[in-house]
Amino acid sequence: MFTRLRLEPAYKAVSSEIERSILSGKLKPGMPLPTEQSLAERFGVHRSTVREAIRQVEQEGLVQRREGRRLFVTLPGLYDLAPRAARLLLLQQTTFQELWQVAITLEPLAARLAAEHAEAADLEELAHNTALTADLQAHGADSVEHNARLVDLDVEFHALVGRASHNRALMLAREPISLLYNPTLLQIHLHLPQSKARNLAAHRAILDALQRRDADAAAEWTRKHMVDFQKGFEMTGLDMRTPIAKAR
Repeated sequence: MFTRLRLEPAYKAVSSEIERSILSGKLKPGMPLPTEQSLAERFGVHRSTVREAIRQVEQEGLVQRREGRRLFVTLPGLYDLAPRAARLLLLQQTTFQELWQVAITLEPLAARLAAEHAEAADLEELAHNTALTADLQAHGADSVEHNARLVDLDVEFHALVGRASHNRALMLAREPISLLYNPTLLQIHLHLPQSKARNLAAHRAILDALQRRDADAAAEWTRKHMVDFQKGFEMTGLDMRTPIAKAR
């Protein structure tokens, strides 16, 4: 009639309490964390337990060391947690199909919001990215390095659109989508040379819609771009059901 109790290690209980104090606002960004000795006395544990708890909180990006060894509460950067999410997707054997199903919704939404909220600096960065892509396609040698640079610019273009949305939840949610583009665009470009011109044409159309503040056009062009990406993926002979880690 009784089940075995699952008692978490003391350091986890301490780290959870410190995190709760930070997330609740009791400990605000910029405030110094109490010393190890002070925390040990408050929680009634050894300093070694507090030290391990702090290490956990530090790994979460909620505190950082300044002024020697003193710890201060900090606000994690928006993309600090993205690598962890990406690693989890890899460990879970997430497929390209699953990522694409998310991208076909998030990327047009990002473009729509960018058309509504992009600032002048955002549009300038997107225009610069598109100009670099056009110049590289016109004058670059058709080598693996050349195509790899085009892939970097492509991934950057979509990231810039996401940031131009100025929606922090969406920006964080779409970060792992780069796992969809990075491993496969190079193969698509190498096997389907026409894909480069199609990519550039789509980016120009999306940029034009953003500059005109036409949210519907920006979203629709992005949707078409994503459908075209899927077709290129399949024409290259890749299987959308392949786990993302295996296509690298």
